[in-house]
Amino acid sequence: MGFYDYKVTDAQGNDFSLDNYKGKVVLVVNTATGCGFTPHYKDIEDMYERFHDQGFEVLDIPCNQFAGQTPGTDEEIHEFCQLHYNTKFPQMKKSEVNGEGQLPLYTFLKSQKGFEGFGKGPKALAMSVMLKKIDKDYKNNPDIKWNFTKFVIDRDGNVVARFEPTEDMKNVAACVEKLI
Repeated sequence: MGFYDYKVTDAQGNDFSLDNYKGKVVLVVNTATGCGFTPHYKDIEDMYERFHDQGFEVLDIPCNQFAGQTPGTDEEIHEFCQLHYNTKFPQMKKSEVNGEGQLPLYTFLKSQKGFEGFGKGPKALAMSVMLKKIDKDYKNNPDIKWNFTKFVIDRDGNVVARFEPTEDMKNVAACVEKLI
């Protein structure tokens, strides 16, 4: 199966086929409303406004698997994002990205682009220290490590990049811009 063969559930409970994104560049991101990385919403919305008319979409999948940082309902999450970040891209139903209950889409994404590290800098070091306490072997599995892990899908449905939440959002935007 490829990217376009998957479905997710939108915030209203309807099936949403990723086939709707054929021919578009897509950023898939697991989000949270109460995380240190939550300000990434601003950069994601900026990218959406800048590139949407050129065929860019955001697949926002709220997730509460990381320290319970997305406790609200789908409606509360949507209201938070609009109020604080004026988001215009649609949000999907809050879902799991790891474990037995993970969305099949995430099984696929992680099989295409595994974890390659957090990079360098204070945030990367802090994430590594925290994750070693949770999973001593975290470096050797493809699981999503935290909120705001991003996957970039090209116009042909190929997973071309994975960005951990510690990655500078300018690098994510540059990747998307190259594909537009």
